[in-house]
Amino acid sequence: MSQHAIDRAMMQRAIEAAARGRTAPNPHVGALIARGEEIVAVGHHEGAGKVHAEVMALALAGEAARGATLYCTLEPCNHHGRTPPCTESILRAGVARVVYGCRDPKSHGSGPGAPRLAAAGIEVVEGVERAACEALIEDFACLALRGRPLVVGKAAVTLDGRIATRTGDSKWITGELARTEAHRLRDRADAVMVGVETVLADDPRLTVRLPDGPGRDPLRVVVDTHLRTPPSAQILSGGPTWIAHGPHACAKRRAALGAATLLELPLADGRVDLRALLAELGRRDVMRLLVEGGGTLLGALADAELLDRMAVFVAPILLGDPEARPVLRRGAPVPTLAHGLRLDDVRTQNFGTDVLVEGRVPRKE
Repeated sequence: MSQHAIDRAMMQRAIEAAARGRTAPNPHVGALIARGEEIVAVGHHEGAGKVHAEVMALALAGEAARGATLYCTLEPCNHHGRTPPCTESILRAGVARVVYGCRDPKSHGSGPGAPRLAAAGIEVVEGVERAACEALIEDFACLALRGRPLVVGKAAVTLDGRIATRTGDSKWITGELARTEAHRLRDRADAVMVGVETVLADDPRLTVRLPDGPGRDPLRVVVDTHLRTPPSAQILSGGPTWIAHGPHACAKRRAALGAATLLELPLADGRVDLRALLAELGRRDVMRLLVEGGGTLLGALADAELLDRMAVFVAPILLGDPEARPVLRRGAPVPTLAHGLRLDDVRTQNFGTDVLVEGRVPRKE
């Protein structure tokens, strides 16, 4: 096997390891120590304040790291944060070669790690499996560069793009396999958000229910300008819930919703300012936000160019009713196809008779 093929295979293993952590507001990172085609140790970053992936792999490898190759999905850090610089551990371990997938999008005063390692005589290779490694830290990069979480819109729709009938009936558009995958999307998110209309219509719990384990319930966020969430709503029990409301919400309603954390935010066009809300979530270390509806909230995010990705489960059902509820309800007419949201980097996956369509919402910038 050529060195290039070995590097790619090892980096793919590091990418698999990276997905194990719950890292917000830090990036998902995987690392491994190898000698040729032999893997000596594998590490991953488990979460903020815990050891970085490189340090974990080096500790597991011990003396076997000396003269070996370190593979890491992200450029090793060269700054003091909650933990010391990874470059110090790498230099002490005596590795001969460092291969990393992508650069750190966040600038630090001490500079990047690769030049420091190269200056110490270590062979440094950048860009192996770059696209996959950048996808790993897409949410971290959004928080670092834009000060807000990556926003992923999720919906289950009929073939004609409806999320519910005109009466609000939506259970169930998709089958069990698709609904299980939707829970996996929740499990990956730091927070899940809905509008108050969804709370009133569906009374969701927004918890994670997986057949192979409990998963992790995300923070629940409700966009509720006038605090119409009922005190008996299921979303207020079983975990933390934040309700974003406007500055003129009734004091009596505020008192009735004492089980939730209330976020008072400015208004934009008579509704909670979504930019201000996302900035507040970013300040509170929410890195990946899953938005589950409804169509008005998803449409408002799209109009404000705050929607980063879409994950749409499409079921083989046709309603044929113009009054059924659309997946997006935008604030202005869409005169041509060019004004629509055509997703990039689209991937599809079958779940029984349903199809998941995932893609990136293109940005104008």
